Amino acid sequence: MSPRKKRNSAPPVSVTDRIGALPDSILHHVLSFLPVQAAVRTCVLARRWRHLWRYTTGLRIVGLKEGKYSEVKDLRKFVEHLLILRERTDLDTVQIKFSKFCEEDQPRVNLWVRFAVMCKVWALTLHIGNGYLYLDDLPLVSRHLRTLDLHGVTLQKTFLDFASCPGLEDLRMSNCIINACRISSCSLKHLSIWFCIYYLECRIHISTPCLVSLKIVHYSGRTPFLENMALLESAHVYLHNCCEDACLKYDDSGVLCGTNNNACENCVPIEDDCSRECVLLGGISSAKHLKLLPENGTFIFARDLKHCPTFTKLKTLLLNEYWCEGPDLDPLACILKNSPVLEKLTLQLFSKGQTHKVEMKGSYSSVEGPAAISEHLNMVEVKCNAVDEKVLKVLKFLTAFNIRFGFM
Repeated sequence: MSPRKKRNSAPPVSVTDRIGALPDSILHHVLSFLPVQAAVRTCVLARRWRHLWRYTTGLRIVGLKEGKYSEVKDLRKFVEHLLILRERTDLDTVQIKFSKFCEEDQPRVNLWVRFAVMCKVWALTLHIGNGYLYLDDLPLVSRHLRTLDLHGVTLQKTFLDFASCPGLEDLRMSNCIINACRISSCSLKHLSIWFCIYYLECRIHISTPCLVSLKIVHYSGRTPFLENMALLESAHVYLHNCCEDACLKYDDSGVLCGTNNNACENCVPIEDDCSRECVLLGGISSAKHLKLLPENGTFIFARDLKHCPTFTKLKTLLLNEYWCEGPDLDPLACILKNSPVLEKLTLQLFSKGQTHKVEMKGSYSSVEGPAAISEHLNMVEVKCNAVDEKVLKVLKFLTAFNIRFGFM
């Protein structure tokens, strides 16, 4: 008689409950990807699920109505009960996203932010769709915070001093009001400032010596003063005419009033303007990759070029038509002569994004004379919509530097 096969003592896993067979630690992580309302509702699935939501590794406090973000008031009581009833386990991520808030909601949302920090959160996101929610003028104190993503909030002086966040590496601010004279962090590696507004008369100083990447796009107010960023790898700076360092008397010929005695009020430096130093270019002079895209009339780059630093590590450079204005294209000449190891130059002239219709590629010819610019310049791209008189002027200028082109 053949021996009877040993039966498996564990009950078979139901086809419909394979998720329920996962270890608790994995389910805690899976639930953290759900909005908190949905995570809590899983308590009715089975006895085992009754308390899993209390140990999630993340919280997504997101007000949703018909697929759109709703107001803070729609989740006030729910979130307050949630924070009381959940276990005091550490949190990897916290997301707080709403479309609207009222004045009485501000201390409540600030409390939620502080709760997240107390739970040793690694990545904290606060997005407010409409209006500017005031964050308390108190420092963040956390050894664990790595990423901070802010949208639609007003930031005060003490909040932007991250001395008590020694692990913070990634700071993103979009559509925020900045009411501080300084952003400082000794650990920050990535800084992004998008569509932010600065109302103070003095320049905000950005002190981030370990920064690796920087983005400043559509900034309104006086241009930030960038302190030394010796470890910087890449920077993208796009300034438009909402920048207060825009010349009010700029004309199409590229003449800035700051170059003569008839200066406008925006071009006159204020008392603490560090007028003997570069505002932007000095701080990013160590970068390997630069995108500098100011709109015409922006004065700050023309001002900085008077003290133009040497870009000792710069490998790739993207410029727009701003640098090709003026009678002798002096801005372009200045930055090229101060970039001794430049390898690739891209000029995006009178076109944005992928809208350019014409592309020309060229390279530096070292056999035609002594080098006035980088001998390493092996690729020059010119992108535009049409080869008009202004573009031809740029091509002629580059040809004088022994750069030869061909159409694509």
